[in-house]
This record gives sequence, C-alpha cells and structure tokens, in this order.
Amino acid sequence: MPPSHSGSRALYRTADLRAIEAAAAGQPLMRRAGLAAADLAAALCRDGGGQILVLAGPGNNGGDAFEAARHLLARFYATSVVFAGDAGRLPGDALAAWHRFIDAGGRTLEAIPGGRRWSLVIDGLFGIGLQREIGGRTADLVLAANALARRDACPLLALDCPSGLDADTGRLRGATIRASHTISFIADKPGLHTGDGPDRCGAVTIATLGLDAGKMSAQLGIDPGQTVDTALFSAHLRPRAKNSHKGSYGSAGLLGGAGGMLGAAFLAGRAALKLGCGRVYLGLLDPGAPRVDALQPELMLRRADALFSADLAALACGPGMGSSHGAAVLLEKACALDLPLVLDADALNLVAAEGNLQVALASRESRAQPTLLTPHPAEAARLLDSDTAAVQTDRIGAALELAARYRAHVALKGCGTVIATPGGHWFINTTGNSGLASAGTGDVLTGIVAALLAQGWPALEALLAATHLHGAAADERVAQGCGPIGLTAGELIDGARSRFNRWVAGAG
Repeated sequence: MPPSHSGSRALYRTADLRAIEAAAAGQPLMRRAGLAAADLAAALCRDGGGQILVLAGPGNNGGDAFEAARHLLARFYATSVVFAGDAGRLPGDALAAWHRFIDAGGRTLEAIPGGRRWSLVIDGLFGIGLQREIGGRTADLVLAANALARRDACPLLALDCPSGLDADTGRLRGATIRASHTISFIADKPGLHTGDGPDRCGAVTIATLGLDAGKMSAQLGIDPGQTVDTALFSAHLRPRAKNSHKGSYGSAGLLGGAGGMLGAAFLAGRAALKLGCGRVYLGLLDPGAPRVDALQPELMLRRADALFSADLAALACGPGMGSSHGAAVLLEKACALDLPLVLDADALNLVAAEGNLQVALASRESRAQPTLLTPHPAEAARLLDSDTAAVQTDRIGAALELAARYRAHVALKGCGTVIATPGGHWFINTTGNSGLASAGTGDVLTGIVAALLAQGWPALEALLAATHLHGAAADERVAQGCGPIGLTAGELIDGARSRFNRWVAGAG
C-alpha cells in the first residue's frame, strides 16, 4: 500500500527537478542530501548499530551515497561501501564527495563482502537520471541487495529513487531495487506513486535540502503535478441543511445493464444512491431486466430509452452496457444531452470503435457541461489507438493525451490512478490497494462520480474526490481484515458512504 500523506504533495518530473537544481547550483545540495540520508539511515538501523551496506553508483546518486557513508562512519557505524563505478569518471560534485569519503578514512569495495548480516542496506546506484535498462554487474548488485534485505529482514533505503525505477513514469528499467524506504530529495516524484512505483519505493520521506521547490517552480514557470488529498476538494464537503428534500440533491442516471451484465449497472446505481443522490434512475438495456432491485428497492429501474425522459442532473454510461448497435445509438443520444456525462467501460469501447461517437463526444466541447472518462489501461489504449503496454509505460502522458484529445477530465485507473484535465493539469491518487483488482470496482467508482456530479460538484473536484474516496474505502476494508484478497466491489459501497460522511463532518 502506498504511504499515506497529510496534505497534497507537489510532484516534479526529472526535467523540472533539473531546472530547480540548476537554479540552486551554488548551494551544497549533495552534502545536504548525504546528511539527510545518514540521519534517516541511523533512525532505521535496528538496535542503533550493526553492519550497513552502501551501494554507490557511477553518477551523482553515487555521490549522495558517499556523503551518507562518510557521515555514518563518523557516527561509528560499521559501513561497507561497494562502488560500481570509476572514480576518475565521476561528475564533479560526486568526485568531491568521493574524495571527502576517502579522506575521512573510508574505502571502497568491488564486491559485497560475504559472511555478514546486515542491519541496513542503502541503494545509491542510480537516481532520477537513469535512461537505460539496468543490466550486467549493476543488475547483480541490485538483485543481491534485494536478496540480502530479505534474508536479513533489514530495511533497504533508496536514495532519491529506487535504482531501476523511472522516477517520471513508475516503469521498471531492468533489475530494480525493492526498497522498504525511499528518501526523495528536493521534492516528491510521480514515479514513486504510480505504475510499479508503490511496490518498489516503500515509505517515502521528502528531504527538501533547504530548497523551497514550490516557490522556485513558480519563478521558473514549472507547473508540477499533485497527489490527491481531501484539501483539493474540501470546499465542497458541506453539511446538509435540515431544511432540504430529495430534490435538493439531484438525480443521477445510469445507462447500462445489457443481458448478463445487470450486476454492473446495479453496483453503479447503489453506489450513486449511497453517496447521496436524491434519486437514482437505472436505464437497463436487457429487455428481461427486473422491475425492481430487490436488494436496493430505492433505485428506479427503467427501460434504457425511457431514461432520457427523466429529469437528470448527471448521467453515467457504460457499466454492463455491451457493444450492440442499440447501445451505440443510445450512447450517441446521451452525448447530445446538456448535462455532465461520465463514460466508463463499454461506453469507452464504443467510442473507440465508432467514429460517429467520437464526433458526438467532440461536439460536447461547445457546451458548458463537462465530460468525464474513467478508463482502465486497456480501454485507454483503445481510445488512443495504442496498446496497453504503451499506456502503462507512461501513464501520466497517456492520461494527458486522452484529456486533450477528447476534451475531457480523465481518471486513468490502476496503481496510482492518474487524473488529468483538458487544460494539462495532472494528479496522482495514493489511496487504494490490490483489493480493487476485482470485477465491479470500476462500476462503483462510476456511481460515486455520478453522485457527486448530480449534487452539483464541479467536474475536477468530483473526479478527485470520487477516486480518493474509492481507494480510501478499500484501504479501510483491508484495515478491518476484509481483503485485499477476496475484497468485492459491493463491499466498498457502505465503506465509501461512511468515509464520505466523516469527511463532511470533519469539514463542517
């Protein structure tokens, strides 16, 4: 599970961090990084002592490692440094760090010494600038570090970013460190929170190195991403007035539920109802659909074509919708409505497959009402005429491209869901766990988004809140012992309702 954060964090990509570093070129950043790393290492080193293994790479990340090792030696930790490089080819700051380490009595090893048990392993092989796959001797060191940390049940601390993990995208570049802790220098990085990042970085600590990245980025014209937190939408968490009625909280419509897929529509509808909609209408494509949901009789069931005559404040299409011609006709009609529209699942596949639906979706740009898309990676790939692997290689880029192409707010689902806006802003959600990897959880998210839109939430805040709430409900279920293995979509709904009410009460 990714680490929990209090407040939204700015997320900087490598090019942004390089610009910030250049603007602070006169400051001793490497020395500060080494000291911060040594302080955290000392806190992690069990029993206040023991053997510490430091892996130093051939670039500036290696310089950070030499600085950390120098401080640890000064504190009388038994520190072994394996150097996977050539001192004569180190960059200037890293070479100076190497000299300070050697002058302090340190020495480097070519291989990891045997016959020892480690209290801590420090990964300083590669940082954010890695542009190639890790292989050869360095890959052997990465794999050995992982194995030793596992064998000795000791922490593995990565400096700035686990070696082998792309700090911008969260993709793996060959052999990759599996850290228990990562100390991220200057600011947080997106690759630590999406894709494979959360499985590789462990608990993330930020060491600012004395820089105010927010102030500097504003001066440099950098627009970073952000992690999602309740602070981003707390203005809309308002307690309800006593003098209100069901009409005060909007009506949401859900279009879906073709033959054999009614459950998807019911899940979305139940989620919308329990997240506060005054009324929820289900327009079901299955001609044999029941007249009532026996488990949730408050839902109002209709034939699919009759849904459009209801007085709706927001409409979601896709859960269990199918790919029939009739579904496509209904979706084109939905795109023409002058109200907030959420597309998920089969609705996204229909848009990807049919040009007339793409035209209908594009025509919504002339209206004041927003469009929201909630694809998983395979659906995103279809919408982009790409493939799933390409989407997962750069999840932020894919989400931004979707938002720009379809002029929509997008939540690209997966580990570290990426939310992107048509204006080019992006966010990463850090709640959620592997229990969400089960059928129907996406339908629940669709229902939550529709509920917030129907109650008058702006599109971006609705998508941020729904995604964060969806993951938080799953985290709470796991904390209660219900999952992650075997967690079902239906079990999320009551948890989401409970968490949302606590948010509202706290904001009030």
